[in-house]
Amino acid sequence: MNDTQNSVAAQVAGLPTLPIADLWVLWDQHYPRRPENPNRNYLQSRVAYKLQEAAFGGLSPDTQRQLVNIGIRHSKIKGRQKSREIHLAPGTVLVREWGERDHKVTVTAQGTFDYEGKSFKSLSSVARHISGTHWSGPLFFGLRGATKDSK
Repeated sequence: MNDTQNSVAAQVAGLPTLPIADLWVLWDQHYPRRPENPNRNYLQSRVAYKLQEAAFGGLSPDTQRQLVNIGIRHSKIKGRQKSREIHLAPGTVLVREWGERDHKVTVTAQGTFDYEGKSFKSLSSVARHISGTHWSGPLFFGLRGATKDSK
């Protein structure tokens, strides 16, 4: 371990022994407002995260997005259970017949879509390119059924 790691580890390890007033001082340094119903474990865990984040950096935007999506998929809160995001494995080939021919789109490892040598950021942009009009990409490729909102 280097000096920064030792210092942060020592600070985190010392949080349980801090008087609550000192824990609040640390909280106020890292957060704009205090929680409504705090308990010591809650304060310690959030302050520990902020100490580590300040020393080593935070989560990447991609990791943050993945965690949000995991939370949405596993949420028990009504209304948040349906994620509109469709997850396709890299290498998946989608085929759509349009204009008397088959159109093949391949999902890339980067999360983009290859169609006839061109890279597209979304299925909707591929569908628009093929059809010449606005489409929901998942609907166009048969990944989602039509709803009253999409008609």
